[in-house]
Amino acid sequence: MSRTARRITATVLASGALLAAAALPASADGHDRGHDRVQPAPRSSVVLGKVQYDSPGRDNRSNRSLNDEWVTVTNTSRQAVNLRGWTLTDESRRTYRFDLRLAGRSSVRVHTGVGRDSRTDVYQDRNNYVWDNSDTATLRDSRGRKIDEKSWGRHGGRDDNRGHDRDHRR
Repeated sequence: MSRTARRITATVLASGALLAAAALPASADGHDRGHDRVQPAPRSSVVLGKVQYDSPGRDNRSNRSLNDEWVTVTNTSRQAVNLRGWTLTDESRRTYRFDLRLAGRSSVRVHTGVGRDSRTDVYQDRNNYVWDNSDTATLRDSRGRKIDEKSWGRHGGRDDNRGHDRDHRR
């Protein structure tokens, strides 16, 4: 092999080695765009918000008192989300099943008592309180997958914060 041919071969091999070495860190740090990697499930844009678990005033089981107990469900995305078949459940497995479409960047309050459903308020039509002073609200999609969870009382560690003390999101 001539001297020139050896120099060209050595240059080509050295260039290939440099390119391979430069590409290695990009794939090693997770920036590769390969399709064989398992992608984590996207986080839902629907989350639990504020909880009013202890209605103000006397707990006299009046419809007004029952409706002063509620959980807020918020859609943080710009697109509407169909909540038909989704459920909101407490630790005692009392369950409310949604039948609504939640507009983008909006919330709905799920009240315990009886009322007329609207875009901003829905009612469980119950005669007894649902949310105890120490409880967990769990939101599941129509396939039963846990979307969000919020706990308060002994779970959250502070009873004086009306349930806003601890989130458990997936």
